[in-house]
Amino acid sequence: MNIVLLEPEQPGNTFNIGRTCVVTNTSLHIIYPIPFRLHDKRQSRAGLDYWDKVDLHTYVDWEDFILQHAHAQIFYATTKAKKTYADVRYDADAYIVFGKESAGIPEEILVEHPDDCIRIPMYGDSRSLNLSNSAAVILYEALRQQDFLGLQNEGNLHRLSWTE
Repeated sequence: MNIVLLEPEQPGNTFNIGRTCVVTNTSLHIIYPIPFRLHDKRQSRAGLDYWDKVDLHTYVDWEDFILQHAHAQIFYATTKAKKTYADVRYDADAYIVFGKESAGIPEEILVEHPDDCIRIPMYGDSRSLNLSNSAAVILYEALRQQDFLGLQNEGNLHRLSWTE
């Protein structure tokens, strides 16, 4: 799986998403410009000691990303979509794009891909979930559809063991 952040603005969200990517063996793609440094220890607190394990790919702009992934299955997470994130089938190497926190994905991109836009259902006139929460919700649905392939199937206790 692949999570794509288009011009993320909040380092905390980016580093939280990076941590989620590490524990799910998901690649993280970041599209510039961004207003912070990706390798600044002071800002990477949310990612704790995970940031150096992130399979990170960066792009100078949207066009650079599209040129490199023109034939990929790409979904666009937006509050404006007709379909929910559970209405689509994700390939094992799908790309899920999230826009910047203040504005989302530009509508110019969305209107070019109406069948690939997905949303998370929300109550009432709520504007949106936090970016890192949205990425986790959609990513885990995509992983569920892949039967969590390659991920740990059961948890282990630290001091005790499960009884049969």
